[in-house]
Amino acid sequence: MEFRHTSVLLEETIEYLRIRPDGIYVDGTLGGGGHSLRIARQLSREGRLIGIDQDDAALLAAGERLAPFQDRISLVRRNFCEMDRVLAELGICGVDGVLLDLGVSSYQLDTLERGFSYKYDTALDMRMDRRQTLTAREIVNTYSMQELFRIIRDYGEERFAQNIAKHIVAAREKAPIETTGELGEIIRAAIPARVRAGGGHPSRRTFQAIRIACNRELEVLEDTMERVADLLNPGGRLCVITFHSLEDRIVKAAMRRYENPCICPPDFPVCVCGRKPVGKMITRKPVLPTEAEQEINKRAKSARLRVFEKRE
Repeated sequence: MEFRHTSVLLEETIEYLRIRPDGIYVDGTLGGGGHSLRIARQLSREGRLIGIDQDDAALLAAGERLAPFQDRISLVRRNFCEMDRVLAELGICGVDGVLLDLGVSSYQLDTLERGFSYKYDTALDMRMDRRQTLTAREIVNTYSMQELFRIIRDYGEERFAQNIAKHIVAAREKAPIETTGELGEIIRAAIPARVRAGGGHPSRRTFQAIRIACNRELEVLEDTMERVADLLNPGGRLCVITFHSLEDRIVKAAMRRYENPCICPPDFPVCVCGRKPVGKMITRKPVLPTEAEQEINKRAKSARLRVFEKRE
């Protein structure tokens, strides 16, 4: 299947990155290269773009799309939480901008054998990096009921998490759960009919939760947000696009810590911890996609862009 993914908040992200022709930029979630293509077009031969993705299909597609700019681009198959090591290996000490476009791509959702979507009946997989051994199938069939409950409750914010976990465990005692279709039917049976009739696919939250657990998405994001500001040059910007509240809370909290790292008790008259602000949040409220973009790309509806700038 051709790698297709419509980049969300594209114009807004490029504007906030403030790309300099001779600057150094990192696209930590390369995908099909939509954002990277726009960045590359604005770079001179003195500029540099480092594209990182853990999905081999994404790197292949982006490599073809970005071929005209290969003299200023380095593509690396890694997880974006390894960004600091990637830059060190390339001999780069600091960058002028970092972009993270989080979540799952349209290609991954729409490719049957990747097993991300509840819309198709295919093998349970959900790995963004197909080199890893842990799959959604293993989570569903081997994790304890308590572990499944926690994942579905915390990562899916699903109010019927406990009942869904019970139904999964009961079903797998009869036979292993092998496909997305089987899992979807189990979830459906665990949610009251009156709720199912209220709108939204009954499997959406649970599939999101299992995908997040399979790829350690929140742990990776938290780890990255702890260190990414250190990679920015003075005046450099970090742009992060999130797609659900769990991601957005992590990004917002980290940017606030960068802006106000003081850990002194509120009643102290002066700061004594010595922690200085790293920079400032450029977007006090997240930037949302326009109604026109949401009409064109339904998956853009939940997107949120937050921007941070390192102090000069």
